[in-house]
Amino acid sequence: MGQTFQNILAWQKAYDFVLDVYKYTKSFPESEKYGLISQFQRAAVSIIANIAEGYKKIGKADKLRFMNISQGSLEECRCYVILSRDLGYIDNDVYNILYSKIEEASKLLNGYCKAMLNSNFSNTLE
Repeated sequence: MGQTFQNILAWQKAYDFVLDVYKYTKSFPESEKYGLISQFQRAAVSIIANIAEGYKKIGKADKLRFMNISQGSLEECRCYVILSRDLGYIDNDVYNILYSKIEEASKLLNGYCKAMLNSNFSNTLE
């Protein structure tokens, strides 16, 4: 397989998080279908979609803009993880799973962005 956004470790970890968001939000109350469930899933998908879109951008500034949008969506999801626990929609075990995955993706994405800022970056730094 050639080099694609799928080779970026931050994308892989975030993708795993997205799958879990969909898995765990299935058990949320029906009343949250157009509220928290929709917002949580949308923000989670935005993380991976913006990494993918930014991957193909040519200029460093353009790439970083998409990665920054992804970081914003990631932090939005961090908020939803905390809120979901505090509302009783997920238990502490699920909270710990989701929170650790979002933390890992965040650290990797931050590292990816720092590599872009601090070098003559190319997409081979995944």
